[in-house]
Amino acid sequence: MTSTWLDVAPGKIASVVTALEMTARPARRPVPATDRFAVRRVERPALDWYRHLFRRIGTHWLWFSRLRLDDARLGAILHDPAVEVSTLTVEGRDEGLLELDFRVPGEVELAFFGVAPEQVGRGAGRLLMDVALERAWAAQPRRVWVHTCTLDHPGALAFYQRSGFVPYRRQVEIEDDPRLDGTLPADAAPQVPMIRPISD
Repeated sequence: MTSTWLDVAPGKIASVVTALEMTARPARRPVPATDRFAVRRVERPALDWYRHLFRRIGTHWLWFSRLRLDDARLGAILHDPAVEVSTLTVEGRDEGLLELDFRVPGEVELAFFGVAPEQVGRGAGRLLMDVALERAWAAQPRRVWVHTCTLDHPGALAFYQRSGFVPYRRQVEIEDDPRLDGTLPADAAPQVPMIRPISD
């Protein structure tokens, strides 16, 4: 069997995207007892607050999609009554982002999920996932789903699977590199080489 190699044009980034779902509420995983973390619902989040937290959590992983939306488009999503935004707090600081999208009847999308780099490996993600699944399944959907990609934290896919999600689709996504148009800093995600287009 031969392999297929596809060129990715200079100025672009490519990732393999895996979509995962669960169609029944999973057994709850033990969450370490701690009073360090709390999860707070944010009603009608301020757009600047959201963008700041989105950048803080996602810059190293090249999260950029929401940063390319203007105020009208971003506000239309975040202020929709069927979209729920929460933050994980540590000693009063916002250190995590949870966004649940209930807009498709019978489904809940875990649209964005992550914690600040300083909280990785400290149990924050497990607590936030526990809250995410409690809130998602309270709506009694047919399924809860999420997607991750090869640009994300290397442990993300395994974390979702341990949480009860099952992979069901894989796609390749090619986008303009967000570091070339100023969406993200040029030194973001040094683990992903930036290949500039050849000047005319």
